[in-house]
Amino acid sequence: MQTMNIEWSTEQVRGITERLKKYDAEVVGVADPNFDVQKQVSSIENMIQLKPDAIISIPVDDTATAEAYRKIGAAGIKLIMMDNVPSGLEYPKDYQGMVSSDNQGNGAVCAEALAKYIPEGGTVGVLDFGVDFFVTKERMKGFVDWMKDNRPDIKIKVAEFLDPANSGKDAGNFLTANPDVQGMFTEWEVPAVGIDQALRAQGKTMPITAVNIASDVAADLATGGNIKALSAQVPYDQGLAEADMAVKVLLGGTAPNWLAFPAVPVLQNNLLDAWKQVYHQDPPAS
Repeated sequence: MQTMNIEWSTEQVRGITERLKKYDAEVVGVADPNFDVQKQVSSIENMIQLKPDAIISIPVDDTATAEAYRKIGAAGIKLIMMDNVPSGLEYPKDYQGMVSSDNQGNGAVCAEALAKYIPEGGTVGVLDFGVDFFVTKERMKGFVDWMKDNRPDIKIKVAEFLDPANSGKDAGNFLTANPDVQGMFTEWEVPAVGIDQALRAQGKTMPITAVNIASDVAADLATGGNIKALSAQVPYDQGLAEADMAVKVLLGGTAPNWLAFPAVPVLQNNLLDAWKQVYHQDPPAS
């Protein structure tokens, strides 16, 4: 994985593990590099040594990890990708299938929701992940394209962060330097929490939209906080699809080089239903 400290990842692994049990297959290891490229490269090399029949993975960096991913196919192991395909890898030689969300759609949903809070001629800020990471760039593109097509009056200012753990500090610096910003978008829930914490530290309120329905941002949305809308992926369903792909190609079949699940728009008034749709479980009592 890219990290295991977000619900998107734990739900992916839950879906994969539960589906594989039905096929009498098992997950022999889960790697958590916590967004560290070198740790992920080492994890891939260690995983190859386990000689599994297949590896399911999402790259931390599309370019820096590419050579490590090529070694998987060279070792005769099937490779199913999540969200991103490392740079230069070819289907079906280097990887045999990929499952993702409609990430441009996720960005567009967030743009449409945020635009309702921005007055004519207003300004929005984007806290963008400054790493070569395909899905976040797609979300950014979906957000910007929707604004250009539907609210060209809105000015967009962009700040980058590199370390998700420091996104709150980066958000705070950006908000201080840009007092004209009237709303914020970011590409997943961790930096969204960072923006929210930065706003609270400055004694401000501001509408935020982001991708993913995780416990922290869902609670803020439910209670009328700064988070005003989310665009959810369906990681459990994606995990089921990835497990299906792995088994299918091991049985000699073929899987699509790109399978995308549509975005799930989440507002305060459909939050509980959306949680059930995404997680296939009742929402927590809180």
